Amino acid sequence: MQRLGYTRYVAQGGDIDANVTDELARLAPAGLAGIHLNFLSAFPFEVGAALFGGLLPAGLFKRLVIAALAAHAEKKEPVALDALAALFRRGYFVEMPEHPQTIGYALTDTPVGLAAWMLDHDEDSYEKISRAFLEGNVTGGLTPERVVDNITLHWLTNTAASSARLYWENFRAIFAALAAGKKPANLSVPVAFTVFPSEIFQAPRSWAEKVYPNLIYFNEAEKGGHFAAWEEPEIFARELRAAFSSLR
Repeated sequence: MQRLGYTRYVAQGGDIDANVTDELARLAPAGLAGIHLNFLSAFPFEVGAALFGGLLPAGLFKRLVIAALAAHAEKKEPVALDALAALFRRGYFVEMPEHPQTIGYALTDTPVGLAAWMLDHDEDSYEKISRAFLEGNVTGGLTPERVVDNITLHWLTNTAASSARLYWENFRAIFAALAAGKKPANLSVPVAFTVFPSEIFQAPRSWAEKVYPNLIYFNEAEKGGHFAAWEEPEIFARELRAAFSSLR
C-alpha cells in the first residue's frame, strides 16, 4: 500500500476474503487502521470444537474437554451453530476439502460443469441468479453478464483446481490448530462487522466479540446475502462508511 502512496488504509472482506482480511489484521502491517467483515471466518474455540472436534484423533481427556466446549457452544447459540454446521455439510464444502484435485480436473474440462458448480453455492444467491437469467429480475449488480464474467475469469485462468485446493489447505490448518489447542494470533486492529439477513448463517454478536475483542461496530443490515457487495452495493457502501467513521 505504501508503494501505491497510501500511508493509512482499511481493508474489507467477505466469503474467502474474510479469511484474507482477518489474517492481514493479525499481521497488522504499518498503516492498517482497521478492517470490516461481512462473513465470520474465525470462530470462538468452543465453536470450532463443536464443528470439528469429533474428527480429531485425541486421548480420552482431550475428547472430554472438546465435548464440554462443544456442549457449551450448542447451548449458547444453537440456531447459529446449526446453520454453520449445515454449511459444512454442503456438497462443495465436503468435496473440496477432501478431494480438490478430483473435482478440479472435472471443472477444468467443461465450462458448463464449472458454471453449474459455481452457481450452486447457496440457496439465496442461487435463487437471485436464477431470477436474473430466467425473468430479468436483477438484484443489485448481480446481472447475468457479471455472473458470466465471474465464471469466465475462472475458466480463462484455469484456476478451478487451485480454488478447490484452498479449501483443502485451510481445513488442514484448522485441524492442526485444534489438535494442538492453538489459538490464532492476537488481533488488536479495530474490527467492524455487518450481518446481512440472507447470509448463509447469521453470525451472533457474541461470537464476533469473542473472536475480535476490539470490535468497534456491529450492525444487522436490512437486506442482502452472501454476495452483499454485489447484490446491494448502496447498502454495502453505507455500512463501510458507518463502520469506519470513527477511524477517520
